[in-house]
Amino acid sequence: MAVVKPRVHEIAKEFGVDSKVALAKLEQLGEFVKSPSSTIEPPVARKLRAALESDGHTRGGAEEPAKKPAAKPAAEKPAAPAAAAPAAPAAPAAAAAPSAPAAAKPAAKPAAAKPGPAAPKPGPVAIPRPPAARPGGPRPGNNPYAPSQGMGRPRPGNNPYAPSQGMGARPGGPRPGAPAGGPRPGPPRPGAGAGPRPGAGAGGRPGGGGPRPGGFGGGPGGGAPAGGRPGPGGRGRGGTAGAFGKGGGKSKARKSKRTKRAEFEMREAPSLGGVSVPRGNGDTVIRMRRGASLADFAEKIGASPANLVTVLFHLGEMATATESLDDTTFQILGEELGFKVQIVSPEDEDKELLEGFDIDLEGELEEEDDSVLIARPPVVTVMGHVDHGKTRLLDAIRNANVQQGEAGGITQHIGAYQVHVEHEGVDRAITFIDTPGHEAFTAMRARGAQVTDLAILVVAADDGIMPQTIEALNHAQAANVPIVVAVNKVDKEGANPAKVRQQLTEYNLVAEEYGGDTMFVDVSALTGIGVKDLLDAVLLTADAGLDLRANPNKDARGTAIEAKLDKGRGSVATVLIQSGTLRVGDAMVVGTAYGRVRAMFDEHGDPVEAAAPSRPVQVLGLSSVPGAGDTFIVTEDDRTARQIAEKREAVERNAQLAKARKRISLEDFTKALEDGKVESLNLIIKGDVAGAVEALEESLLKIEVDDSVQLRIIHRGVGAITESDINLASIDNAIIVGFNVRPDQKARDRAAREGVDVRFYSVIYSALEEIEQSLKGLLKPEYEEKQSGVAEIREVFRSSKFGNIAGCIVRSGTITRNAKARIIRDGVVLADGLAIESLRRFKDDVTEVRTDFECGIGLGKFNDLQIGDEIETIEMVEKVR
Repeated sequence: MAVVKPRVHEIAKEFGVDSKVALAKLEQLGEFVKSPSSTIEPPVARKLRAALESDGHTRGGAEEPAKKPAAKPAAEKPAAPAAAAPAAPAAPAAAAAPSAPAAAKPAAKPAAAKPGPAAPKPGPVAIPRPPAARPGGPRPGNNPYAPSQGMGRPRPGNNPYAPSQGMGARPGGPRPGAPAGGPRPGPPRPGAGAGPRPGAGAGGRPGGGGPRPGGFGGGPGGGAPAGGRPGPGGRGRGGTAGAFGKGGGKSKARKSKRTKRAEFEMREAPSLGGVSVPRGNGDTVIRMRRGASLADFAEKIGASPANLVTVLFHLGEMATATESLDDTTFQILGEELGFKVQIVSPEDEDKELLEGFDIDLEGELEEEDDSVLIARPPVVTVMGHVDHGKTRLLDAIRNANVQQGEAGGITQHIGAYQVHVEHEGVDRAITFIDTPGHEAFTAMRARGAQVTDLAILVVAADDGIMPQTIEALNHAQAANVPIVVAVNKVDKEGANPAKVRQQLTEYNLVAEEYGGDTMFVDVSALTGIGVKDLLDAVLLTADAGLDLRANPNKDARGTAIEAKLDKGRGSVATVLIQSGTLRVGDAMVVGTAYGRVRAMFDEHGDPVEAAAPSRPVQVLGLSSVPGAGDTFIVTEDDRTARQIAEKREAVERNAQLAKARKRISLEDFTKALEDGKVESLNLIIKGDVAGAVEALEESLLKIEVDDSVQLRIIHRGVGAITESDINLASIDNAIIVGFNVRPDQKARDRAAREGVDVRFYSVIYSALEEIEQSLKGLLKPEYEEKQSGVAEIREVFRSSKFGNIAGCIVRSGTITRNAKARIIRDGVVLADGLAIESLRRFKDDVTEVRTDFECGIGLGKFNDLQIGDEIETIEMVEKVR
């Protein structure tokens, strides 16, 4: 027989003492017990019983079951072991004999077997056996679904659907102590009293009729109809009370804990605009991507998008849950809700996107060591002011003539070239990038500085430092690249190279001859003076301060310098390889464009099979025209390249939607509805190369005219103007701006039929000037008040027909009939918005009265006139914008 372990509170109840007394006694005996419900080993239990008996406590709790076995059958529970507690009370009920005296015999066993205090092993003798267990028979099991449980007669089971639960019907009437209404249906619960439950009916149940499912059959006094079916109000099988006799009635109306908790949280949640939204503590940082929507923000903070729409509406901004919003809107919404919203930069956004495809560009560079790195040519950017000779200097280096092909004599494209020069007896290659000089191409110059290793700052010796010179210098210094200054046009009359050196000292460029570390070279691009010295200075600066090495034995990584759409070859991108080797047939993705490299050409148009680091090449085979400045990577297959390009395109589209979103507040929207509509100028920009389109777009968006006029660029692209562009312009009432491009014949005819305005430009100055004038022409006229005359009242004449008439003398200006007037008394405006309804000189009606002439003025129904008042007339004059 397995050893059972009693609990502390059972032994305390056995001796009729408090559990704390038993715990204290165990502590005195040196035994550690956590709580009264803890079990203790049999030797410890014997020590505790002996200690309690030695203190004079007797086992009074064990005698009561023998006195009243029928009234309190649960009183035997304290004497039973803890492990057998659920089965011990059920066993006597299952083994109930037909007669009451037989039921009293097993109950008297524990009292008769009570040992004396001097017994050597009082513990095991005091544990009563279950009445149904016979010596030598099988021990009762713990499986509630077994038919016999190893006992002589079946043990009551726990299956509520069984018809008898292993028990027969109780013959001879109700249990001892049960109410007269009938037996309690169902298996008896351990430890339950014999009386009815509080609030129970005649049968011991609410509304009591028949027995529960699986209970007793309708015996004598059972109180159930024939067949054991429940009576009115009773709970039968399949009823609303449930199979286990729980629920139903009043419990159905109770709220669950989850419902109560949700109601409490909603009651405690902060409310804004009538809706409940989560709030931060002011320091909670939320990172959002560009062009995110309210649904994305709601997902981050665990709120409902509809509630955020309501909150934003109360903040004076209207937006849908899926609309792309700009950074300012998220900042305002975040401050209102206690969150710090951080917009992820495009670089970090693209880095996270590539990490989703297991591409880590920074990790690749960190893993490369000296064993795989080899020297590469320096990438040099030529920068400077307009017309300071940058392109002419590059022509002298390359022995080419690029300047004659540029519109207006200024460079509007980025060109990348590689030249070879002999330096210290070794043939060295140098890659040159030419950037435009006009201020509109700031972004292009900045892009050139981002991919370059070294910058040549060209300054004209006869012109000195100019605004774009300083701007180019700032770009180079921000990119942290070394600078070599080429003082050009030294052979021109009036040239002063020393003045250039002096001016550049103010910008931390100190010449070596002045004790600095910047190399200055006097050159003449026209005659070729100093060009060889300039190339030597570039190589010396690169070798001295730069570690120009790259790993050619991997997939190519680089940047798109320029891109255009060629009629015969399709998309053509000029790319600069920064690491790895690009080969024909590689699958690559450049920004939002992807494809396989069908062919590569150098700057002279010769085909190239493989391009090493620092090599600029033209690439054919892309699906679309990439953006200038987009990074490119070579992927394992076409599928990966396409997926990266599509994800980038979705990101850019959301960012553009947020950028082009009409920023109009609720008050402005109401006013716009009252006034008619918001004026806007829609533009479609098409250019020959991506860099020129981007530069023109940025310059146009910087035009500041007025809040009432909006400039919207609804589409931009590279290549000729097509019929789809004409269709888009006709739908959105837009103007097409063609920069160095022309429409084909079909597009030209379509534009003539639809009446679409198509404008062509080859120089950026003209485009900016004309569009700015168009914006100013769209402005609604502004008017300002202008004083037209002042008359002093000298006399007031009373007239029953016309009211009071003011006899005046004109002090200044001219008084005109029907002009707007105001009355001024002692310097304070007494009335405004009056009209001069009558104006007379003596008896004649006149249209105007000039200075120093007298007249009579009638102001209609306004009669509060006094001598000394002034009548000031005003007129609204259109204000020149």
